[in-house]
Amino acid sequence: MVMATKQENRLEERFRLWDNNGNGTIERADFEREADEIISRLGAQGTPAADELKDAYLGMFDRLSAAAGSDKMSRPQFLEAAEKEIIGKGDEGFAEVVRPTIQAIVKVLDKSGDGEISPAEMHGWFAAIGLSPEVADSAFRQLDADNSGKLSVDELVDAVRDYHLGRNDIPLLGR
Repeated sequence: MVMATKQENRLEERFRLWDNNGNGTIERADFEREADEIISRLGAQGTPAADELKDAYLGMFDRLSAAAGSDKMSRPQFLEAAEKEIIGKGDEGFAEVVRPTIQAIVKVLDKSGDGEISPAEMHGWFAAIGLSPEVADSAFRQLDADNSGKLSVDELVDAVRDYHLGRNDIPLLGR
């Protein structure tokens, strides 16, 4: 399947973000480093939720690297694996590959324990990925599909899917 330009551009952004050392490949250590940085920025080190977040990130890498047939993914390998495992499978792909990471992020952020993200909790997330409170507020308003004042895991998974499919411009996993 040939990806649409915006979808491919979004995946290329993801590749650049994960290729922390700029060596042209994504390795398990790149995913581990990103998870550790997010956990640190959120002040969640040593918590069960942080361990779950790290495991989810590494699980996503393992799934993509298995699809690529390599423990080091070049840009073309990553694009092909992401298309195969996530984009090409639509909702099912995002549910299987991305949802565990979103659920783990919610557990780290959810200070109230209600299983959803409030605007204040969204600010923490956006600060951790290097985006401003204003961007967080705007994103929150756009993503709160049911106008509940909270974001559910489903709303967040849908938002990540829609971003990668070019339906919104909200980079919940960073830019």
